[in-house]
Amino acid sequence: MMRENRQYRRAHAIATATVAALVTLAVPGCAGGGRGEAGAAPSPPATTGSGAATAAPASSPPTPSPSYPLSAAPRVIPAVREHVPAHGPGWKPASGARVVIAPADRSALSDEARLLAGELGLGFAESAAPRPGDVQLALDAARSGKPESYTLTVQGGRVKISGPDEAGVFYGTRTLKQEIRTAGSAPEGTVRDAPDRPQRGLNLDIARKNFTPDWIEARLREMGDLKLNQLGLHFSDDQAFRIQSDTHPEIVSDPHLTKADVRRITALAASRHITVVPEIDSPGHLGAVLRAHPSLQLRDVQGRAVKGAVDISNPASAKLVDELLREYLPLFPGGAWHLGADEYQALVVRDPQASFPQLAAAARQRYGPGARVQDLATGWLNDRAAVVRPSGKALKAWNDGFFAGGVVAAAPDLQVEYWTGKENGARPPLAYLQAGRKVVNLNDEYLYYVLGQPNQFTYPTGRRIYEQWTPLVLRGTAAVPARYGPQVLGARLAVWCDLSGAQTQAQVADGIRMPLAALSQKVWDPRPPQLSWTAFQTLAGKLS
Repeated sequence: MMRENRQYRRAHAIATATVAALVTLAVPGCAGGGRGEAGAAPSPPATTGSGAATAAPASSPPTPSPSYPLSAAPRVIPAVREHVPAHGPGWKPASGARVVIAPADRSALSDEARLLAGELGLGFAESAAPRPGDVQLALDAARSGKPESYTLTVQGGRVKISGPDEAGVFYGTRTLKQEIRTAGSAPEGTVRDAPDRPQRGLNLDIARKNFTPDWIEARLREMGDLKLNQLGLHFSDDQAFRIQSDTHPEIVSDPHLTKADVRRITALAASRHITVVPEIDSPGHLGAVLRAHPSLQLRDVQGRAVKGAVDISNPASAKLVDELLREYLPLFPGGAWHLGADEYQALVVRDPQASFPQLAAAARQRYGPGARVQDLATGWLNDRAAVVRPSGKALKAWNDGFFAGGVVAAAPDLQVEYWTGKENGARPPLAYLQAGRKVVNLNDEYLYYVLGQPNQFTYPTGRRIYEQWTPLVLRGTAAVPARYGPQVLGARLAVWCDLSGAQTQAQVADGIRMPLAALSQKVWDPRPPQLSWTAFQTLAGKLS
């Protein structure tokens, strides 16, 4: 973790006296060019983000020169988890310097190398022998590190960034880019870094409010630099359906994204190692679809239409939604899909069986005499999952779409997107974790940016996320026991556009900038940050 500046002068004995051991905390900033005393110095210990000094591994690079003060850890967002300081001048872009990759890494790392070269004003080359001043990108031959991890070494006037996968190498380039942006140079030494959680990102409601392709692409670039890797797109709701459809053009609203727009968005996301997770929410939140298909609208026992809800006892409802799922599956090549399942209005009444006898009858017919409306809703969710599952994508649904005590259980491979404990069917987080579910954190207390702040929502602040929240705080302000940590896959900041005119696109971008930066810090490393909030804000300002 980054720390406030501390400086320890190395103690040293004359003649044959033993050199004193150095223990140096990771300090933000980069090594200065001041001169120190001549003579040998031992390799210092590594510094972790928590401030605990650990012995430097045998593989740590030797310090290139004792004539420079010991380097300090880089100041970046999210902060690096470990920095092994060293003596040396560091590295800065220079005329003639290149970003190089070995020919064997051409197909894997060309995009990352060319992007970094353009950002730093360097050349690009394929070479197995980097020159002084070069930045070398490489995949680890053993590929044995943690996914998305990287090692960044500054030594001998060169930089080497390596990792077990392309994403890790890319994140190493983001650290180098930020070092140059904030300090003008990269400090001597070695960074070893990896994310704490595999899912880290932003959820965007483009159904209630139209966001232009350029705006979405700008967020993707911002997310990539923050090492976030998931963008949720909620593009169907009661207000609008926002992506071109060839199978059902009658449901599409204007303005909307064309399929060409979506392909450009997903291509940019892939270049930043971001998965775009589409969501066609059902069986509720389908008002835009129902305007074109009123015969599928759910009606209660008195014949009154239920807002946004399809009649899940009608086979035509499933047919239409499945046609949409199959149409959009190839448009989103990423590895996850969101099925929705929240706030089905048939289940918010006191007695669903009495209010919706057609649903109750269909439940009993399919699942037996003890089945209820909630079982029919769970069966709907499982059926939609069965449509998507052959694609190999991870399957997600909102937590209030998982019901307890029924004769039908949600498919075990469905990830729980936990946002609330207030809705019908929603339970405390432990209920899902104790059942063995994997959970993603979208805590509506900290991570819900709801335009217009209706229903007692308030805009989240980066400071609250930075100082109070961790991925284990799934509901309210209390964390679940640490033993469930491996089941909590990560978190996303969620933008919901309930009152779409409350903010412009520019205001949304500005409003989520610091919450998104704070989230990136806490999903990368949930330990208490070492920078104060004020210092973190200042650093974020240098990177914006």
